[in-house]
Amino acid sequence: MSAIDELFDRLRNSGRKALMPFVTAGDPDLGFTAELIRQLVARGSNICELGIPYTDPIADGPVIQASYTRALQGKLKLASIFEMLAGLAPGLPAPIVTMVSYAIVYRRGLAEYAAAAKAAGVAGLIVPDLPVEESGPLAEICRRQDLSLIQLIAPTTPRDRALRIAERTTGFIYYVSVTGITGERTELPAGLVDNVAWLREQTPLPICIGFGISRPEHVRMLKPVADGLIVGSAIVRRVAEAATRPRQQVLSEIGQYVGELLAAM
Repeated sequence: MSAIDELFDRLRNSGRKALMPFVTAGDPDLGFTAELIRQLVARGSNICELGIPYTDPIADGPVIQASYTRALQGKLKLASIFEMLAGLAPGLPAPIVTMVSYAIVYRRGLAEYAAAAKAAGVAGLIVPDLPVEESGPLAEICRRQDLSLIQLIAPTTPRDRALRIAERTTGFIYYVSVTGITGERTELPAGLVDNVAWLREQTPLPICIGFGISRPEHVRMLKPVADGLIVGSAIVRRVAEAATRPRQQVLSEIGQYVGELLAAM
C-alpha cells in the first residue's frame, strides 16, 4: 500500500475524514512554506497539497494565480522545492502530494520527475491538465515509484468518463465541487452531495472534494459523503498577508482557522 492508501485505510477504520490544506510552494518563500506545512500538520491536518507554481495554471482562481506569480517572481526553482521537501517530508506524520502542471513534468521528463518527487518524500501527484486518455505512461511510472496518481472528476464529467478516470486513479479521487475556477464561495451547489454519493457507489477509492470549500458549514455539509476535504484559496489568501504582517502571527491565525474546520469534521 502507498502512504496515501495507508492514511485513508487508517482514517476509515477510525471513522475519521481527512482535511487537506493547499499551500503554494515558495509564497512568500520556501522557509515560510515549510513552517506553514508543519503548523498545519501540528493542528491536525492529515495530508497536505503543495502547489508547484506555473505561469499558466489550470482552473486556478485569482487568489492562487496571484500566489504563483509572487513565488515565480522570487525566482523559485523546482530543484529548490524538492530540496525543501526532502528536509521536511520525512519528519511529517502526514503525506504530501503536489499539484503540478503536466508541462513541468513533461519538460523534466516523466521518469525523472517521478524519481525526484519520490526522493523528496512526495507521496502522490495531482496533474490537472493530463487527460485520462493520455495518463497511461505517467501512471505506469508512478506505479513503479509507489507514487499515487490522483485524477480529477468535475460536475460536468460524463458518468461513463468518470468511471474511466476512477479506474486510472490511485490514492484518491479529487472531486471538483463546482464548475469553474478555485476560490472561496459562500454556498456550494445543491447537487454536489448527490453527485458524490453516486460516485461513491461506483468505486472503492477515497473521494476528496475541493474547490470553494472555506467554511465549517461546508465541512458539515460534505463530510457524510467525502473521505477528505481540500481547502485552498482561503488559506492562500491568508498567506498573502505574510508579506506585510509578522509571519508568526499569520501562521498562528491560519492554524486557528484550520482548527475551526477540523472541529466541524
